[in-house]
Amino acid sequence: METNGSHIGLVLSGGGARAAYQAGALRAIAEIIAEASPRARPSPFHSISGVSAGAINAAFLGCYADDFQRATADAWKLWAELRSEQILDANPFFLTRLALRWAKDLSFGGLTRHRRSTHLLGTAPLEKLLTSIFDFDALARNLDSGCLRGMAISATHYGNGSSVTFFDGHEGITPWARSSRIGVRRRIRLEHVLASASIPILFKPVPLEGAFYGDGSVRLRAPLSPAIHMGADKVLTIGIRYERPHTEMLEQHASSQMKSVSLVEIAGVMMNGAFMDGLESDIERLRRINRTVSLIPKAAWEGSEVPLREVPILVIKPSEDLGKLAASQFSEFPFLIRHLLKGIGASEQTGSDLLSYLAFDSSYTKKLLELGHADAMGRRYEIAEFFDL
Repeated sequence: METNGSHIGLVLSGGGARAAYQAGALRAIAEIIAEASPRARPSPFHSISGVSAGAINAAFLGCYADDFQRATADAWKLWAELRSEQILDANPFFLTRLALRWAKDLSFGGLTRHRRSTHLLGTAPLEKLLTSIFDFDALARNLDSGCLRGMAISATHYGNGSSVTFFDGHEGITPWARSSRIGVRRRIRLEHVLASASIPILFKPVPLEGAFYGDGSVRLRAPLSPAIHMGADKVLTIGIRYERPHTEMLEQHASSQMKSVSLVEIAGVMMNGAFMDGLESDIERLRRINRTVSLIPKAAWEGSEVPLREVPILVIKPSEDLGKLAASQFSEFPFLIRHLLKGIGASEQTGSDLLSYLAFDSSYTKKLLELGHADAMGRRYEIAEFFDL
């Protein structure tokens, strides 16, 4: 769908179970567009970039780019009906074997010759689930037909530590190389999505092209860049961070007292940094560049090899803290996984940030869907203006 000639890019960041918020916001966007034009429409986004769990939502939109209403409805249905056993392997024998392997590695160091432990949780059910719902041949057809101009999925290369964006689409999109990040043309398949969503230490590294890959959020410091490399003139992104007022942050810092700290709290802070800081910093950087470009006379840069341009951006963010919403979800985890999480300090009272990334259960994801939908609907006039409706 061309919008006054604009190329609109969508950027979906990571966040484990928090990505359900994105699906809620996308469903609201589909409804806002349908109000302006009730007939079935293709995706309003010309290029889509996904990373981590955002890659799962991106795959929905890419595989079914010819019908935006269907794509967003199916994504909502997945997250609304999700159960943890569809994502995590809670088989007692599997978890016990993993625990014993970790114990052996930590106890005997390098004396044993077996394969080293690389993950704490099994995700075979996730692979089975995504195999059943995605049609990557349809994605290829949508790209070949021009229904979608570009699709990008980013993952982290464990061998050299670089961020690798796998992209496909229009022949005018060329590979790129920047500091610690590259873009390479590939047909997007399930393994790219699985690699992008593989949370380090928790989930198993994914073998891909002779190397091992993990969650794309870890090293992608410029998550808006793939959409811009694919030609986006305007960008819409859906974040997962609740933006506290500055006064609330200062009050929280002044009143926070800790007698001890647990591994689950440390892990929560680290995951917040991996999944949220990159996008927030990149949004600030793009807005600063846009302001700078707006002050430079066009004649000063017109005709240069890399012409400057403003890239308007619309950001949808949670109006509530998604970590706090997960505080009551600990009891919903399978017994053995709950037992393992207790070992690093998780409980109903502690570790809500970490739990919010792993709470793949409809009792939590439904809350996020509804919040995402409400937040986007609350900005319906901005969204309508963004799409020139």
